[in-house]
Amino acid sequence: MNKPPLTILLADPRGFCAGVERAIEIVERALEKFGPPVYVRHEIVHNRYVVESLEAKGAIFVEELDEVPDGPPVIFSAHGVPKAVPAEAERRDLFYVDATCPLVSKVHREAERHFRDGRKIILIGHPGHPEVIGTMGQLPRGSIVLIEDARQAETVAVEDRENLAYITQTTLSVDDTAEIIAVLKRRFPSINGPKQEDICYATTNRQLAVKAIAEDCDALIVVGSPNSSNSARLVEVARKLGCETAMLLPRAEELDWGLLNAVGRLGITAGASAPEVLVEDLIAACRERFAVTIEEITVTSEDVQFKLPRVLAPRAATA
Repeated sequence: MNKPPLTILLADPRGFCAGVERAIEIVERALEKFGPPVYVRHEIVHNRYVVESLEAKGAIFVEELDEVPDGPPVIFSAHGVPKAVPAEAERRDLFYVDATCPLVSKVHREAERHFRDGRKIILIGHPGHPEVIGTMGQLPRGSIVLIEDARQAETVAVEDRENLAYITQTTLSVDDTAEIIAVLKRRFPSINGPKQEDICYATTNRQLAVKAIAEDCDALIVVGSPNSSNSARLVEVARKLGCETAMLLPRAEELDWGLLNAVGRLGITAGASAPEVLVEDLIAACRERFAVTIEEITVTSEDVQFKLPRVLAPRAATA
């Protein structure tokens, strides 16, 4: 029986970013160096496949430090943590390794600098996201005001309009954030921003790659977990460009194949916390049902690498 044709437009870049690769390697090296169990506060990155793979190697994931017994090492996730977390680890004399993405740490340092300079800080981000919680937790309560969208930017009230700064979550929609910042700059012309934008290179590049294919797709699948902010943003980007059948898919076996009945051109990408093996599994599943042709659309190349913490770095590496 002849299979129906399907052209897959494969977005590039996609999948793991340097911060995710570093965080996963930190857990793996800790397991190799210290042996299991190694505790991890919160999911190291927002992907169940990654978490389950590390659990199989001996990692134990918890939400708070009070779930960590004395003795084993504990790792903080790539999203960053409030300052109270390492302070509590030190109080308990726990050995900990911070796997916070360096680009998230950059936002933390910006917040501290603005605070030292006497500025009120507006954080653009999603309430409840671990990165936002970690960023707000770098400073005393009340130092940072959180807004999520342009409507809130229009109404946010501040006491001193001349001593303001804004920072952003690293995994936001580039276009939505630009709109929010434009509102803030119109309302507060002297507001200070980052020297380099806070939205990370990987988030920006993956959104650019989706933009390059979305208008040419009948449907688009973003491989990623539901709690992955950068993955969810990719779905939003595709839909805004007219690809209404854009969906987030944790794994190939969860796909409702009926959604692809009338699809001739399928876009595929992956969020920054989704491993390439999940993309490969999806393509393999497509090949079982369709005569697949693949077109890889590349918008840029990435060569970013981050060093490991000194305690886990290879002997030949420098800190």
